[in-house]
Amino acid sequence: MKPQIVLFAALSAASLLALAQPTKLDPAWHVGSESKNYEGGVADIGYGRGAQAKFLRAKNVKDGDWGTLMQTFSAAEYRGKRLRFEAQVRTEGIGDWTGLWMRVDCEGKYSCAFYNSQDKPIKGTHDWQRRSVTLEVPESANSISFGVIAGGKGTVWIDALKMEAVGADVPVDRMPARGQQRERRAKPVL
Repeated sequence: MKPQIVLFAALSAASLLALAQPTKLDPAWHVGSESKNYEGGVADIGYGRGAQAKFLRAKNVKDGDWGTLMQTFSAAEYRGKRLRFEAQVRTEGIGDWTGLWMRVDCEGKYSCAFYNSQDKPIKGTHDWQRRSVTLEVPESANSISFGVIAGGKGTVWIDALKMEAVGADVPVDRMPARGQQRERRAKPVL
C-alpha cells in the first residue's frame, strides 16, 4: 500500500474516532447516583441533523444501582405555576428502566412535588421518543431539580429539552400510591 494512502486512512480513522468521542457536559449538569457506576457526557447522536445529546451510561453496575443526569435551578420564575419538562429520549440496552424526572423543593421541605416516570418506564433499546413530566410549583418553592434517571445497565440519551410553564389543561404527573409501583441556577441550561 502506498504511504499516502496509509496516512490518509490513519487520519480518517482518527478523525472519525474524535467525532465519536463524548464531550464534557455543561457545568450546570452533573451525574448523581448511589454508586459511582454511571457517567454522563455529550455525544454526536442528537435528535435531528447535527445535534448533540446528553447521555447517562452505566459502567459496571450491580443489581439495584441507579444514576441520574441532572441539574438544579432556582424556582423563583415558576412559583405558583404548572411546569412541564419535555425531552426526546433514546435508549440502548436499558436493563431495568429509565425515564425523565423532576422534583420541587420548598422552604423547609425537601421534595414538595416529585415524579420520576417509574410507572411509565422505558426499557431495552428504543429510537427517539418525546417524554415529559409536569408538576405544580408551590409559592414556597426554592429550587427545581430535573433530568433523566436510569436503573441497571445501558445508555440513555436526552435531547431537544424544553422547560415551560403550561396551563391548567395540562395534567400533573403523580407518583402511584405505594404498593402500586415497582444545587441551584437562575434558569435551567437545556
